[in-house]
Order: sequence, then structure tokens, then C-alpha cells
Amino acid sequence: MDSKQLQQFKEQLEQMKEDIIADVEQTLSDMTSQSGNIPDPNDRATMESDRSFELRLRGRERKLLDKIDEAIARIDEGTYGICTECGEEIRIKRLEARPVAKFCINCKTRQEQREKAQGR
Repeated sequence: MDSKQLQQFKEQLEQMKEDIIADVEQTLSDMTSQSGNIPDPNDRATMESDRSFELRLRGRERKLLDKIDEAIARIDEGTYGICTECGEEIRIKRLEARPVAKFCINCKTRQEQREKAQGR
């Protein structure tokens, strides 16, 4: 992978990070601006369900932020695009689809099969 491609992936990862942070800030703003005094039980239940869903999404995004930071660190270290399990190069198509990927498709498939066999 050449330096131009690495720079494009780094910019893409940084943009993903900025988008997630903006979403989190918007969620916090929305949650603090909403009034907690909703007299109708159905409306209150709907609002609490929506909040719960939003918080689950933010939890997943927090994990994605960690993966983004790891991918940026791998770019800086010069190990981005190399499978952490087998040491083979990860194909560009896979990185384009999943820029935070740290396993080649074969190693990721084996990992998922092991997890499935273990019942995870």
C-alpha cells in the first residue's frame, strides 16, 4: 500500500471519528434539553425506549471509536493493512469496506467460526 492510500484511509478514519463525536454531542444535547416531566405514561415509555435505543447505539459507537483509534495508530506505526494474526496483507477492497479491519478475510472467517462453535 502506498503513502497516498494510507493518507486516504487516515482521512476517512478521522472523518468517521468526527462524525461519531458529533452524533454523541447531539445526543447529549437532545437528552439534556428534553423535559423530564411527561405526564402521559405512554409518551414517557416511548421517550425512555428511544433513549435506551440511542444509548445502545452510542455504546456501539464508543467501541467503534476505540477501533478507529487503533487503526490510526497502526497507520502511524506502519502496520496498517497487515493482518495481526497471520501477518499477510489485508486486501484494499476489505479495508475500503471496513477501514478498521485488523484481520485478513481468512483469519476473520476462522475467528467467527471459532466464536460460533463456542456459542458466542
